[in-house]
Amino acid sequence: MDVLHDDLIPMLVSLLLGTLVGLERQMGRKPAGLRTHVLVCIGSTMFVLTTKHAVEAFGGPSLDASRIVHGVVTGVGFLGAGSIMRTEGFVFGLTTAASIWMVAAIGVAVGVHAYPLAAIGAVMALIVLEGYRWLERMTDNDSDANE
Repeated sequence: MDVLHDDLIPMLVSLLLGTLVGLERQMGRKPAGLRTHVLVCIGSTMFVLTTKHAVEAFGGPSLDASRIVHGVVTGVGFLGAGSIMRTEGFVFGLTTAASIWMVAAIGVAVGVHAYPLAAIGAVMALIVLEGYRWLERMTDNDSDANE
């Protein structure tokens, strides 16, 4: 087993991509910022890599490696749900919850060595999180002007 290729590079790629998305959230002073996003991304990658090691160590036809992805999605869903707040008819934190879910998906993609998919996902997440702000402002301003 090549530790550099099989483990270290995916973990570093996950660190980098999680950092990119996490920085955007941190700069916006969102409830879950840089460290949360990076840890979710790295953790997701590590779960996938650990599953690969478990299959190699304990293998056999009864060990379904895809089950870890289901566990990551479920677990991260609970983490994201914790960032959603509701006060006086307003809901806050949905985008943060979605970004946590997205970095988990990026981490899973890195864990299976689907680097182009992970990079595309990170870029698209950044486009949505940062680039769509102007669209929201534009549509908010248009609705205010029409009233």
